[in-house]
Amino acid sequence: MVRPTALWVAPVSNLAGVARHILDVARVGLPGWRLIVAAPEGPLLEKLREHGQAVLPVDIAPEVPTLTAVRNLREVVRSVRPALVHTHLARADLLAAMATVGLPVKLVSTEHHIPEDRAMFHPNPVERKAMEVIHHLRIRRVSALMAVSESTRRDMLSYWKPNKGVTVVRNGVDRVSNPVVREPGMRYLSLTRLSHEKNIEMTLRCFAAVHRQYPEARLTVGGSGPDSEALQSLAVRLGVKDAVAFPGFIDAVEAMATHDVLLQPSKSDNLSYTLLDAVAQGMGVAASPIGGNPEILPPHCIAPLDDDAAFTAVAIEQAQDVDRRPVLPPSIPAVEEMAAQVVAVYTTLKG
Repeated sequence: MVRPTALWVAPVSNLAGVARHILDVARVGLPGWRLIVAAPEGPLLEKLREHGQAVLPVDIAPEVPTLTAVRNLREVVRSVRPALVHTHLARADLLAAMATVGLPVKLVSTEHHIPEDRAMFHPNPVERKAMEVIHHLRIRRVSALMAVSESTRRDMLSYWKPNKGVTVVRNGVDRVSNPVVREPGMRYLSLTRLSHEKNIEMTLRCFAAVHRQYPEARLTVGGSGPDSEALQSLAVRLGVKDAVAFPGFIDAVEAMATHDVLLQPSKSDNLSYTLLDAVAQGMGVAASPIGGNPEILPPHCIAPLDDDAAFTAVAIEQAQDVDRRPVLPPSIPAVEEMAAQVVAVYTTLKG
C-alpha cells in the first residue's frame, strides 16, 4: 500500500526548538505516512540526513525575498505532490498559504510559540495588528491547526481568531529509563539563547542572592547570543564573576547530568524542550509562569517574573530538597505518542 506523503516545511535550519520537534518526529516516524522535510540547507538537514530521513533543501530563509521564496516552495510542492503540507513557524505558514494556491494539497500548521508580550517581536502596534490580520486570513486556507501547548492554543484563539478549532499536541519527551541518581546540590544551569527575551539578567541576579547565602554555589550559563558580553559584565558587577562560567555552546545532556538545578525565568517560552529534558533527567527547576511552563511544572517550581526573592527561594529549595523536584505530568507525551497524535489529526482530513 502506498503511503501518503506529508511534506514538513520549516523556514530555518538552526538546531533550536522547532528543529528538535522535527528531529524527534523524524526519528520515530509518522505511522502510515511518508515524511519529507523541506528547509534551507544547514544543520537541521544535515542531522536529518545522518538518520536517513528524506529531505529537500529549499531556499526560503528569512533573507530570501518573499516572492522568490514562494516560487521556490511552490516548485518543491509541485515536484513532491504531497497529500498535505505541514508548516512550522510563521514564515513557513505564510509562504505555504501563497505557494499552494490552486494545488491539490491540504495545509496543516503547528504553532510553536506566541509570546505573551505581543510587543516583544513586533514593537510597532500597526505592524503587530497587521500580522494578526494576516494570520487570521491565511488560516482560512488551512485544514487543521495544532498548538504545542494549551497556552499557545489560547493565544491563537485570542489573537488570530481562527475559523476552526485548534488541537493541542504537546511537545513529547521520552522518560529516562536509567536516570542519574540525584542528590542535593547547588550546581545551577542556564541553557538558552543569550538574548533579552530569555531574561538571563534575572538568572544572574537571583544566583547572586543564592551565592551570598551559599558561597559554594556555582552557575553555568550555556549558550550564545547577542547579550553575551553584557551578561558577563553583569556577573562582574554582581560580584559573582568567579562563580559563573560562560562556556558558550555545551552539550545539553551532559550539562544536565552534571548540574542540579535549571534556572529559566524566561519572558518568552512555548513548551520548552529545555524544561522537558531537565524534568525528564530529574533536575530541580526554577522557572517563570510564562507560556506552557505551568503545563510542565508544579506551582512550587514557578515564581513571578517581577519577584527576585521568590525565584531565589525556589532555586534554593530545588537545590536542597530532592523530593520537591518536579516529575513529568501524564499530559506530556512520549515522542511516539506525540507523533501518533499528529497522525490522528491527519486522519480527520482524509477525503
